[in-house]
Amino acid sequence: MPSDTLEAVSEIRELSYAEAVREGLGQAMEADERVFLFGEDVGVYGGAFGVSGDLVHRFGKDRVIDTPISELGIAGAAVGAAITGMRPVLEIQFSDFVTLAMEQLVNQAAKIRFMFGGKASVPMVVRLPGGSGTGAAAQHSQSLEAWFAHVPGLKVLQPSTPHDAKGMLLAAIDDPNPVLIFEHKLLYKTKGHVPAEAYRIPIGKAAIRREGTDVTIVGSSIMARKAEAAAERLAADGISAEVIDLRSIRPIDFTTIAESVRKTHRLLVVYEGVKTMGIGAEISAMIAESEVFDFLDAPIIRLGGADAPIPYNPVLEKAAVPQEDDIVTAAANLVRRGEA
Repeated sequence: MPSDTLEAVSEIRELSYAEAVREGLGQAMEADERVFLFGEDVGVYGGAFGVSGDLVHRFGKDRVIDTPISELGIAGAAVGAAITGMRPVLEIQFSDFVTLAMEQLVNQAAKIRFMFGGKASVPMVVRLPGGSGTGAAAQHSQSLEAWFAHVPGLKVLQPSTPHDAKGMLLAAIDDPNPVLIFEHKLLYKTKGHVPAEAYRIPIGKAAIRREGTDVTIVGSSIMARKAEAAAERLAADGISAEVIDLRSIRPIDFTTIAESVRKTHRLLVVYEGVKTMGIGAEISAMIAESEVFDFLDAPIIRLGGADAPIPYNPVLEKAAVPQEDDIVTAAANLVRRGEA
């Protein structure tokens, strides 16, 4: 096949979010024998959400390992493997269950490099299917990323597209530090352009998904997608919204946010996690403590999840986290307030 035809095929190639993660895992495992995947049901079953798929058949049970139901134990095994030179990728079946592994992640993985003066590193990746919208109720639907973003030594990512899901996973596997990747369950079936070759998305660099002049909307994961859809509707009403997809919430790309706010003079931060002490509070404080505060024409608005466990009832579940309509209303009100 001619090279120009191959290029054209690459340009239109689409994968689902789950397929992109699987492809990234496969490419990392092919390139480096130190990389292995383990977790509950990631082997023959193919993962609770089908992400690992056929990897066990391609790489064998020594590199795609089904573990006992013990998040603390498997997180500890990941830390030990990473310290001794391996590159483990650990899947926690639901992100909620990471609460059982907090000691190993927060007290061990995050601190070892510092405590050993840089002589030891912990190059491990933890994949965490999270978020609401599947009717899985309070113990299987949380958004806990802000917990871990609070911990020095951990990097925390939230890819929103199949393209970023693959590229950020490969970057995380390369990283000498522990990286947590929160994958929203509702995004697994979404599709998008994903190059066939291995590529990396820089950790700590946000993406401007839509340029605008009237209001900056900052979100990550599924909220970045909802913000894009909301921006389309706002445009029909004559409001130009700039949408920033954080992609990484630790480290956070403050420069991109600040430059946008200088232009639009208004900021709306949208996140699925509980509003109180969430990522929106941190971004608001960063703006308030900087010279960018002087560019604001209206107060910063945080649009976060309700201060309540996620309900099982589908109507209440939807009401507990920001939806597209909520973003449209909040952004429009913010623009009107700034013009008053």
